[in-house]
Amino acid sequence: MTFTTANLCDTHSGEDYFQIAEPLFMSYGANPAFSGQITTLKAFEDNILVRTVLEEKVQNRVLVIDGGGSHRCALIDNNLATIAINNGWQGIIVYGCIRDSAMLADLPIGIRALHTHPLTSHKKDHGDRDLLVSFAGVNFKKDHFLYADMDGIIVSATMLS
Repeated sequence: MTFTTANLCDTHSGEDYFQIAEPLFMSYGANPAFSGQITTLKAFEDNILVRTVLEEKVQNRVLVIDGGGSHRCALIDNNLATIAINNGWQGIIVYGCIRDSAMLADLPIGIRALHTHPLTSHKKDHGDRDLLVSFAGVNFKKDHFLYADMDGIIVSATMLS
């Protein structure tokens, strides 16, 4: 499917199932535009569950990680992004930081995050999956649809066209 978030806004804004994220995120990864159904994680400074989820084979899915907005470590790196690509993930949204940004720039996946940070996350195996997570003025729910491009991020309860 070819889309632009601007065209989706022109067609669907004002509808109650449609949300636009605040412009907080920087783009990483070689794919500036991506879309898919949402899988959510809540993982504060710990990426054990992130790895577990990205190791699952999926089709047309985007992982949305509520990292609590932490700027103290990275939740995604080159290794995890490569795992995501190999398992069919279309993109990753991180309300937190990533690292290995120069390597991520060459990988065929869309990634949005607040910033970069060189320190890897803790390994305490804390986190929750498939919960409603809220940040950037949006409620991200499992199986809702996410559309991202260089203009922004849109979330909808239904597939948009």
